[in-house]
Amino acid sequence: MRIKDFGAQVKTAGPGLGEGEFEAIVSVFGNLDSDGDVVVPGAFAKTLAEWAASGDPIPVIWSHAWTDPFSHIGHVIEAKEIDRGLWVKGALDLDNPTAVQVRRLMKGRRVTQFSFAYDVVEGAWVTTAKGDPDVYELRELVLYETGPCLLGANQETELIAAKAAAVAGAVKAGRVLSQKNYDALVEARDAISGVIAAAEPEKTSPPPGGEKTDEPSQADGSPADDEPAGAKSGQAAPPAPRRARAVATITIL
Repeated sequence: MRIKDFGAQVKTAGPGLGEGEFEAIVSVFGNLDSDGDVVVPGAFAKTLAEWAASGDPIPVIWSHAWTDPFSHIGHVIEAKEIDRGLWVKGALDLDNPTAVQVRRLMKGRRVTQFSFAYDVVEGAWVTTAKGDPDVYELRELVLYETGPCLLGANQETELIAAKAAAVAGAVKAGRVLSQKNYDALVEARDAISGVIAAAEPEKTSPPPGGEKTDEPSQADGSPADDEPAGAKSGQAAPPAPRRARAVATITIL
């Protein structure tokens, strides 16, 4: 599952909107975002049809906090593709105190960003008419939920990186780092290193010239039973898919 965020045009009051309802453009077509992606018209057509056929509403969730039931702040009443992008009309649960507070923040323009969770069904690398290289067209998506957020995932990552750089600079300048902050940084480093190691594909191709490897083997020199099938036959097994995803939260006091 992936997450895409952006500054959204949100309307919380006006003709056609009841108490607690809002309208928002939650994805813009033809716009090259910071990930190098471009969502094309029709990308949401199938998933919206599937949602409509299911009879279930698309959830509106505050900042993708799926595990907190109070962060499920509402639902989408209507969603459709228009010329500009994906338009939604939603309703907030005004008996939910979290939803009431989020509505207050949206009306006060203190929260101005929206985000949606999705998977890619079809996409392709293209070169645009402007000659932009490495542009990935998102042609068909599965939509899971959408909702307002204070800062999108990409910006949050940048803020964490900037904070870490500032801490590193302060330490180099002779400033003492507290033991609590040191322990938090070490824990985050170890967690991220573990995820990266788990995500890397195993090297299953046999080394050239029959050189010794650290691969486990049986006493007769044949490959161990837990080796990939491709390695036993002398063929390289396909690399393991990189499915690991980590989110690290670091609090510097």
